[in-house]
Amino acid sequence: MSDETAFGPGPAIEAAAGQNGLEGADPRSAQLAQSSSDDGAESDVADDFGPEPDDNDPLEVPNRMFFAFNEAVDFLIIRPIAVTYRFIVPTGVRNSVTNFLRNLRTPVILANDLLQGDLARAETTTARFLINSTIGVLGLFDIAADSGLPYHDEDFGQTLGTYGAGEGIYLVLPILGPSSLRDAGGRIVDLFLDPLTYLAPESVNLGRAAATGIDARARNLDTLDELQRDSLDFYARIRSLYRQNRESEINNGAPPEGSPDFSELLYPGLDEPSETEQSSASVE
Repeated sequence: MSDETAFGPGPAIEAAAGQNGLEGADPRSAQLAQSSSDDGAESDVADDFGPEPDDNDPLEVPNRMFFAFNEAVDFLIIRPIAVTYRFIVPTGVRNSVTNFLRNLRTPVILANDLLQGDLARAETTTARFLINSTIGVLGLFDIAADSGLPYHDEDFGQTLGTYGAGEGIYLVLPILGPSSLRDAGGRIVDLFLDPLTYLAPESVNLGRAAATGIDARARNLDTLDELQRDSLDFYARIRSLYRQNRESEINNGAPPEGSPDFSELLYPGLDEPSETEQSSASVE
């Protein structure tokens, strides 16, 4: 799965805010990242003047209600926190938070690698965990990526997709954001695949979920703002982009260029630092 958010539309959330890409921790994490892309997305004409062909959205009325609710929560609570977090916390520290959250998700990623029969990716996931948990100081530094072992994300919704399971109807979940019948069920399975569900106190798991959501939302602030400005029907645009992103993830392809990952929120999605962040990091 990819780095996977905005409370608004649904940061995404990896994480259009990839969303989304919270877009990464456990199923209770906020879908703050909503996926976005101008290259792979349908035209605004299609989004703004009628439903997409085969949009498979029979619950569009309640979905739009939840979408509006999520946007309000994002505007009033999540985005201000994410803006403050990005302003106050240095880039290097934020990157370490991202790396740490990714490392915590390793057992879920490994389980889905194995369930998909992808032994090469399972080997990479295992090696990354061993290297980053030791040399990388409990995952704070992504030493494995520098050694030629790039990060990838997987979830049970993707696993079902690799076996040909259709997405089912489109859903917008309160707080969690864009999803589908298949992916919503996959989140529940991922919860049970995560050892921290059983080993960590509830307060720790909730804190992890919140940190994942804020981290993903902060990394997708500019992308989501631009996406919302350019969309006459933000709901339809997010629905289209979410599906494109999920299809890309199931096929182990890169998300559309410039898009945050919905998985980010659901799980530690975690985009690579933007060019702006990299520049500020070098200054620091």
